Amino acid sequence: MLVKNAENRGQLEFVSLENMVPQDHLLRKIDSAIDFKKIYEFVEDLYCEDNGRPSVDPVVLFKIVLIQHIYGISSLRRTLEEVSMNLAYRWFIGYPLNEAVPHFSTVSYNFKHRFNHATVEYVFRWVLKAAAEEGYLDTEAIFVDGTHIKASANLKKQAKKAVPKQAKRYTKELFDEVNKDREEHGKKPFSDDSDKKPPQEKETVVSTTDPESGVFHKGEHKKCFAYEAHTACDKHNFILGVHVTPGNVHDSVAFDSLYDELCKYHPEHKTVVADSAYKTPWICKRIFESGRVLSTCYTRPKTKENSHPWWAYVYDEYFDDVICPEYHALHYSTTNRDGYREYKSRAYLCKICPTRGMCTENAKCEKTVLRHVWQDYVEMAEHIRHMAVYKELYRLRKEKIERVFADAKEKHGMRYTQYRGLAQVTNWVKLKFAAMNLKKLAIWKWNATHPGSDLRKPTRWRGNLLPFSLFFYFSCKNLLWLDCHSRFFYKLKERTQRVRS
Repeated sequence: MLVKNAENRGQLEFVSLENMVPQDHLLRKIDSAIDFKKIYEFVEDLYCEDNGRPSVDPVVLFKIVLIQHIYGISSLRRTLEEVSMNLAYRWFIGYPLNEAVPHFSTVSYNFKHRFNHATVEYVFRWVLKAAAEEGYLDTEAIFVDGTHIKASANLKKQAKKAVPKQAKRYTKELFDEVNKDREEHGKKPFSDDSDKKPPQEKETVVSTTDPESGVFHKGEHKKCFAYEAHTACDKHNFILGVHVTPGNVHDSVAFDSLYDELCKYHPEHKTVVADSAYKTPWICKRIFESGRVLSTCYTRPKTKENSHPWWAYVYDEYFDDVICPEYHALHYSTTNRDGYREYKSRAYLCKICPTRGMCTENAKCEKTVLRHVWQDYVEMAEHIRHMAVYKELYRLRKEKIERVFADAKEKHGMRYTQYRGLAQVTNWVKLKFAAMNLKKLAIWKWNATHPGSDLRKPTRWRGNLLPFSLFFYFSCKNLLWLDCHSRFFYKLKERTQRVRS
């Protein structure tokens, strides 16, 4: 029987927001996971006590921004529209149906002026502290990597600009190490004339819309202006720290600022898991000298085609020489300013070498091999990556830090930013990661207090299926082994009979 529903759009009803929001809603879990009243403590200095008009509740402002990042809403204007119509959002901020939500310009102004770097940093650490107090952090191993975020800038609106080259952070330590190495080899140390020379400049492409972003182009990715979020997380995918840079800054260059933050707030970590971009002499030296371990991966050798591979040149530590593939010694020559020792061959030996074409094309028939003064630390990382425990840690990398980036971009809208300027983008990224940490904390606390609510827990029949699966696997394996061996002996018997006949 066909029934047509009557449109009662103008009907007045008495409803309660408390009854309309499900008990297992995500915002209910977040509201019960943390005490939002502590926000008043660290924003009290940003407001005047007895002057000016009444402000919007700072907890409401923070919850609105939190809704934007948790649900990946693109802008604050759109967020306020959703809050106005969504019953769960209204319940979360404490606004009844007949009360108008704050205007988006008010929230935007407070985000730019109230949510400064200090406030955002306090919120980020506050959520991490709550997770640590619950015992959810596991910082024994820290996973580090970087991801790019498209900037709000058109690639066509660009200009070339000469900018000074940034000095490397370890320049002073490397300079002292180079002079020490030269003195040990009887060479004259370099003079420190860095203050006398004008800073070197390089020409780079900058955006006229957002000059603080950088050009990013890697592999099959489309060339664009972007920022990069250098991030660290623990074994439970809680984000422990983030350092935002322009998109053209290499991971190894931004590592020091991020690692300083990790050592300050989480000095108990023992292992740093990172990809091959971080396997540089300085990073290996810094991590191993601090008593920690760098777990990294294999680096493909960068040698010319039809040439001797790099590992064919073996360093002899006792004689401080390099042995070439034809078993001739390349002797120490000098240590350059970049921190590399130069080992050179004898021209009269290279002229008669049968594999000279695979070794060098130098007009003087001279082969030069470079070895960094901190190469021993890189070799330590190379040896450690073969150990089973660190192999397993690196295998988990794709499930930890890469999963964090995937969730941030797919579920929380971090693929593209509408904010401009390094300061605003940094605050935006940290608030997004704080929301992700709070979401995980809320879900874990809810599952701990509500047994049976975690649907990812395997059922009993799956657990009982394991012995049968193992039995089936080994049975098939044994049958295959018997079948292969029976066929082998059958053919052997046939061949023996043919020989005898």
